[in-house]
Amino acid sequence: MVEVTVTPQSSLADQPVQIRVRGLSPSQLVTLRAWLKDEQGECFQSRAFFRADGAGEVDPGLHAARGGSYSGVWPMGLFWFLQPDTFFRRLVKRDVAGSPFRVRLEVFDGLCLGMDPQEQPLGSCEAERWYVGPGVQRVPIREGRVRGALFLPP
Repeated sequence: MVEVTVTPQSSLADQPVQIRVRGLSPSQLVTLRAWLKDEQGECFQSRAFFRADGAGEVDPGLHAARGGSYSGVWPMGLFWFLQPDTFFRRLVKRDVAGSPFRVRLEVFDGLCLGMDPQEQPLGSCEAERWYVGPGVQRVPIREGRVRGALFLPP
């Protein structure tokens, strides 16, 4: 059974996480895909191709991606290289305090360039990426022509 994990599962958006895939065959070629839907329902995704090590594991922090959205060793590459399915869209979080981005991580056998709806992942998990920590208070600022927000720690 293939297992995909993100540690920690819930974290701040600028906090690094560790992604690991276990239960693969040694030297198995796989596609690791990350995707999310923003607040407007727009899909953003990234993918990277990896060859499992001798223990049947993939760790993007240790193993180099062999292509896809990026190549080389990038521990956070699947998050950093998220691209929109629709051209000229930007990944923006408007409700920073109310909800996280929920990033779905999936692993597929072989090289998956396009996503066939029939194709089932070998394993998957979900990570929460928050933009405001627990207890942080957001105070809107409107003074003359100045607009902004003040974030006060707990």
